[in-house]
Amino acid sequence: MHLRKTRHGSRLALGAALLSVAAVGPVVATAAAEPTRFGTVDHETILIKAEKVIVRPGKVLENAQVLVEDGRIVAVGAALEAPADAQVIEGAVVCAGFIDPWSGLGLSSSAITDRNTSPATRSVDAFDRYQSAHALGECLRTGVTSVRVQAGMSSPIGGVGAVVRTDPEAGSATAVVLADSNAAAAIGVTSRGRATDVFDRISQVDKLRDTLEAARKYREDEVEYRHELTAWQEEIAKEEEKLEKGFKKAKKARDKKVKDAEEDGKEFKEKKYKEDKKPRLPKYDADKSMFARVVEGELPLVVTAHRVAELRELLQVTEPFGRLRLVVAGGTESLTVADELAERRIPVLVWPAPLGTSVSDELDGHDLSLAGQLRAKGVKVLLGSGGSANSRDLPLFAQLAVGHGLDAEAAFAAITYDAARALDVADRIGSVQRGRDADLLVLSGDPLRSSTQVRYVLSAGRVVVSPNE
Repeated sequence: MHLRKTRHGSRLALGAALLSVAAVGPVVATAAAEPTRFGTVDHETILIKAEKVIVRPGKVLENAQVLVEDGRIVAVGAALEAPADAQVIEGAVVCAGFIDPWSGLGLSSSAITDRNTSPATRSVDAFDRYQSAHALGECLRTGVTSVRVQAGMSSPIGGVGAVVRTDPEAGSATAVVLADSNAAAAIGVTSRGRATDVFDRISQVDKLRDTLEAARKYREDEVEYRHELTAWQEEIAKEEEKLEKGFKKAKKARDKKVKDAEEDGKEFKEKKYKEDKKPRLPKYDADKSMFARVVEGELPLVVTAHRVAELRELLQVTEPFGRLRLVVAGGTESLTVADELAERRIPVLVWPAPLGTSVSDELDGHDLSLAGQLRAKGVKVLLGSGGSANSRDLPLFAQLAVGHGLDAEAAFAAITYDAARALDVADRIGSVQRGRDADLLVLSGDPLRSSTQVRYVLSAGRVVVSPNE
């Protein structure tokens, strides 16, 4: 399948328009100046040679190579050898593919705005890479290889998010990186043009608290059941062992009682063995089971919240859940609570886009410098496209954040390694390390520099973007 190519001029026009609104300097690197193509021939073995390999933020190898086999990185280092039939790619810089941790790409508007989602609603089931093939292809050309999609973004309790690849031709085995990357909730988010009032927002916080409490009780009941079942099984085993050892003696005593009863002309009544009642398994609840994983820290919870009152209430409500891993999305007024966010190591997922003046209530005060200011206060920052379908512009958003005070390395980390860690996919993507999936970019220069071009993109070890031969 060949996708329609982007007009390079239109991308530059988009960048210029955004920059004129934001009044910052450099524009993000767009796709390579040469035409790109999709659906290149698969190569099981690829050797990438580069002047610089960014293993992860803060770790760089000079004049190194990356060896890819069967979709995975098998070696990173100097003077690597590859089979004679390996495809060889050369470039200035190799890094991990960009990850958009806040995307609506591939989901219908009804799925995104659905307010009837439950914790067990699977966002991955609503993801349609066939209908979104062109938009996904645009993402690849700008280096965005994965996105987190989320059903029910404005719902008080959202569905379970999923990290998916942007390769529209990915097979079913590789299209989904992680089907259950996070649970989700939203507080005070305008939905379908309807703003929430203060009573709505209070009820949404209460609903989140009640959901967490119910999930904790559900998990406690599960744990109690397992303890009771173990104790019951141990007791049964002891009784069986006792019966086994005293079987002959018990049989002899029983035979005597039977004989005595017969001699006395009486009916022998067998003494019935009464076994302790087996513990009852709690009734399975898919929603509570999903949020039980959140309470235990097995799954991160992404909560969209903007106003300072809601953020304070959110922090207060979640504080008793010591294992919970919270991620705040939006956080328009989060600077007020930055100290607590930093202390509790809660990342904030920021959308650094120029929104203009016609925005919903919760976005009043939206500031492109938010990411930089939060980072200066010690808060870990992630960058996303705000739940929109504009994931292709993620590198541009990252550059806008840099232009407004965010450190360049922090911006790079926010759309690679840190995003992968926050969504529990760092063992698969987000860095250039042995054993990771080969979601890689080969660039003409440093990431997020205005003059840098994306020359090659690998998705799960497949070359999906390359200069036209």
